[in-house]
Amino acid sequence: MTDPSRPASSPRGGPPGATVWLTGLPSAGKSTIALALAARLRAEARRTEVLDGDEMRGLLSSDLGYARADRDTNVRRVGLVAELLARNGVLVLVPVIAPYAQVRAEVRKRHEASGAAYLEVHVAAPVEVCARRDVKGLYARQRAGQLSGLTGVDDPYEEPERPDLRLDTDRQSPAESVAALRALLAARGLCASSGLCTP
Repeated sequence: MTDPSRPASSPRGGPPGATVWLTGLPSAGKSTIALALAARLRAEARRTEVLDGDEMRGLLSSDLGYARADRDTNVRRVGLVAELLARNGVLVLVPVIAPYAQVRAEVRKRHEASGAAYLEVHVAAPVEVCARRDVKGLYARQRAGQLSGLTGVDDPYEEPERPDLRLDTDRQSPAESVAALRALLAARGLCASSGLCTP
């Protein structure tokens, strides 16, 4: 039986692949952290991909709405793509809200069953802070009555109970969050602790 705490080696001989799922409220900082970390890891020659939530919605799940069943289906689809990449030695960063704990657990179990490492990172910030940032104008649209079903406001968000890492982005800078996440990857054997990551 596969030990999920010991990720399988990459089929290409480098560090093992893994999925790092960054879950959190809109404007919590998920994409900012994922893109900055991806740039750093690529500079270290680590095979890295980012599956951005908005891009995946547009390309992979354009047929879905925002009811719970549709959101869960979207998460499963993104999870499958991430797992396939992770099984082939890619470090996959997934900044996707994924508001419901049950489907996040499903994605983790699927990874573990296939021998692919999976880390859940809670990108945490109070909704008031996220609303002030409002990177995409979602909170303003909700207040104006132009949008309903906004996660954390009029639709639920179930915080991870035991994430592999919690990043409190209201109290730490993006650079500090990136450093903390990279340190976790190094500690889990998913990237070199120093020097370049072998491709």
